[in-house]
Amino acid sequence: MISGETDLWTLVTIALLACVTVLTRSFFFISRREWKLPHWAERGLQYAPIAALAAVIIPEIVMSQGQLVRTLQDARLYGAAAGMAVYYWRRSTLGCILGGMAVYLPLHVGLGW
Repeated sequence: MISGETDLWTLVTIALLACVTVLTRSFFFISRREWKLPHWAERGLQYAPIAALAAVIIPEIVMSQGQLVRTLQDARLYGAAAGMAVYYWRRSTLGCILGGMAVYLPLHVGLGW
């Protein structure tokens, strides 16, 4: 607020939001019985990390300043392709990163792509 005063409604709202947050985050700890997720939920959660990674990485590779990349002279495309190839060849995350960067850096720094 502009005046620097906090009214009762704001304090009550903050307190209730804190209670809801603590309750929802500790719900599994305060229960007396063991919780088991359904099989479909466990299976779906296995794909969550790759989906989140794809949601972050793919737009960075195929877009530049809010526009789709329209040229093949973009180092990110070749770096990503090299990283994927190394991963599928060796099944190594570190190899994927190093392989992708080994292609990306010379193209980006050396050729200015």
